Amino acid sequence: MGAITWLLALIVVTISTLYHLYTRRNRGQIPVSVNYHFTRRCNYTCGFCFHTASTSYIEDPNRAKEGLRLLAQAGMRKLNFAGGEPFLYPKLLGEMIDFCKQDLKLESVSIVTNGSLIKEGFLRKHGKNLDILAISCDSFDEATNIQIGRGTGSQVKNLVQIAKWCDKYGISFKINTVVNRLNDMEDMNERISELKPFRWKCFQVLIVAGENDTEETLRNGHKFTISDEEFEQFCERHRGQPSLVPEPNSLMAKSYLILDEYLRFLDRTGKQPSRPILEVGVNKALESVFWDEDAFLERGGLYDWVKPGIGKSCGVGEREELDW
Repeated sequence: MGAITWLLALIVVTISTLYHLYTRRNRGQIPVSVNYHFTRRCNYTCGFCFHTASTSYIEDPNRAKEGLRLLAQAGMRKLNFAGGEPFLYPKLLGEMIDFCKQDLKLESVSIVTNGSLIKEGFLRKHGKNLDILAISCDSFDEATNIQIGRGTGSQVKNLVQIAKWCDKYGISFKINTVVNRLNDMEDMNERISELKPFRWKCFQVLIVAGENDTEETLRNGHKFTISDEEFEQFCERHRGQPSLVPEPNSLMAKSYLILDEYLRFLDRTGKQPSRPILEVGVNKALESVFWDEDAFLERGGLYDWVKPGIGKSCGVGEREELDW
């Protein structure tokens, strides 16, 4: 479809979603975009990780799919698979990606990964059902990556290869960077300009109670923290990058709907997780946690999340129950 048609479709979806969120504010929240951390296991040891490998639980695939179906019925339009490291389970990951697109007809399916375990064969097989592939890369200096705990010296090499594969298989390429004490002075402009991600999300390193906040937790991220001013200085240094999406702690902490490995919504205000959505349903689970919809919108939670050229208008009219 033409660029203008695609842009108009995106505008329609955004306006309708904003309207729906506004009118439903007092009648229950809609899980428009969900991050499913289906595993906590990881092959890296990033020192600031806020979703640590405190369990090794993996949900039964059929139960996981039923949970995703319930979310779609409740209004989910975008699903992001995260971890841990999702590619530790490539068969399960591929099966769920295909299910989300072919069965649930979701507008957008994405993955956040450290990139170390991606094989071209996976993208060849499942790329048609994957809209966005986000690779975590915190530095273009491998010594810094190693010091952070992200890999053993091949992070940047993997990033470059994956960018080429995304171009080959028509997947939108995204980079996620956690701005922290070890990289906040780095100038990444040259490499970002070369890689040309459609979206470069820069997060201020975040401390989450019970995950990375003390010496008693698996990670203690306090030694990586930076001030709001230092984060802003990093963003200002890279303001010329058209793909830059800054995300300070004020927007990030409570603006994500996170579903954990037990199919529970996590609450970033310190409350307990919800009951599993397979037990109490999506609406009841959402009532027991806090999700900041205003911050979700302010941080740009609604964006061009459908890869271009697929011939459909971002889901408009495809499913009556989601046509807001």
